[in-house]
Amino acid sequence: MKRTATAIWKGSGKEGQGTLSSQSTVLNNTQYSFNSRFAEGIGTNPEELVAAAHAGCFSMKLSFSLNEAGFTADEIHTDCAISFENGAIVESHLTLRAKVPGIDADKFAACAEDAEKNCPISKLLNTKITLDAQLV
Repeated sequence: MKRTATAIWKGSGKEGQGTLSSQSTVLNNTQYSFNSRFAEGIGTNPEELVAAAHAGCFSMKLSFSLNEAGFTADEIHTDCAISFENGAIVESHLTLRAKVPGIDADKFAACAEDAEKNCPISKLLNTKITLDAQLV
């Protein structure tokens, strides 16, 4: 399975602007710019999208981990804060609040730890990067 997205950027780094589109069209020429990334401009930014991806992926992996342990959550609420410093993502902090009937604290902690270590986005945040670059 492959999922795709496209970024188009026009102009300089600070004054330019871009759009992001995704295969599902959830993002469809969604605006991003220097201001949406480093100030309070209109649009999204890469770190916000990573935070959404990590929160969503972690929540789904936790649901699977709970199911494997014999539990089903009533609700999994995950907030993710991405820290971007000196040109690098230095931390992804997940805050989890979950309602899981019948589970004890130790089993819940084990399932949450499994999800934190094994969701695909957690693994991606510490991965080899490859690049196929072509000037057109």
